[in-house]
Amino acid sequence: MAVNLAEKYAKELAQAFKQKSVVDGVASKAYDFEGVKELNVYTVVSQKLNNYKRNGTNRYGDPQEAQDTVQKMTMERDRSFSITVDKGNNLEQMGAKEASKILSIEMSEQAVPEMDKYALGKWADFAGNVVAAAAEPTKTTIVQMLSDGMVHMSNKKVPTEGRYIFIGWSYFGMLRLSTEFIGVEALAKEALVKGAVGTFMGAQVICVPDDYLMKGANKAYFLIVYGNAVLQPKKVQDYFVKHNPAGINGALIEGRFIYDAFVIGAKCDGVYASVAKSAAQAAPTFAFTSPNLTVTASGASKIRVTTDGSDPRFSDTATETTSGGSIKLPTGKTKAKAVAFSDTLFTSAVAEDAERTVS
Repeated sequence: MAVNLAEKYAKELAQAFKQKSVVDGVASKAYDFEGVKELNVYTVVSQKLNNYKRNGTNRYGDPQEAQDTVQKMTMERDRSFSITVDKGNNLEQMGAKEASKILSIEMSEQAVPEMDKYALGKWADFAGNVVAAAAEPTKTTIVQMLSDGMVHMSNKKVPTEGRYIFIGWSYFGMLRLSTEFIGVEALAKEALVKGAVGTFMGAQVICVPDDYLMKGANKAYFLIVYGNAVLQPKKVQDYFVKHNPAGINGALIEGRFIYDAFVIGAKCDGVYASVAKSAAQAAPTFAFTSPNLTVTASGASKIRVTTDGSDPRFSDTATETTSGGSIKLPTGKTKAKAVAFSDTLFTSAVAEDAERTVS
């Protein structure tokens, strides 16, 4: 884009509305990625209770070694920008291109929105429950749809405190008309999270631009998040201004961000996404010809399969294949689980196969 060298140039650069981060302050800080690119999260698998025996040995039951599952989290986003401000251009524009101001604009209009959209997208894709709604919300149905999500999470024993509802402004416009919604006036002194505009069934409601909850051309109606179920690690956040560096008469403004976002598998029930029916990837189906299990999901970019009972979305033991691919089952009885991912649709539900026997 050409540099405008008009003789009279406004002191202030024209700026789009700045959207501060709506995600910071929500995600858990319990895990530290400092100095590492990957983090293995171990989740202990609980054991069923026994009937106590009042005589004999092992009265509490036969001791069983504690089992666990492993979720490997790998930080993949490594983003940057580099901008120059020529001294001559700046002088001829009455100093409007102050380097620190341009850095602030780049952060608020590019870096922060990108990181927020990415985090919300990852959380929606790996939500414990991705609900393909039968119809788009309306003024008369939005409250029931949100209530269903909150009730579902409560029945999964997700704590009621620390929940957040991310909703696009278009659907918030419907929600705010309902009497069940508590407006900003009632929350003004308590809202600690950027963008929070009220509460609904105890959860803070955070409004975001509609495109923050989209995957390609497909939309999520809203996202309910329990803060301790999600992560948004930012390993590197470096940005600086260099004056008159080698080869430039003026300022060099640069920044780098290494970040990512995750749902903690053991707490995935703490994330609930309501999406358009046409926006959800179809769940995998199974066909068995001993000892091979063929897994199919039309349109999927990849399918993850486990045979040890663990959740294929998060398990370190998952096998990855494409639609129509086969995996060899181990000898004995196995019940496979599979999930399908798409580049344009939200992640499918986890499908569970019938028990198969390989002799």
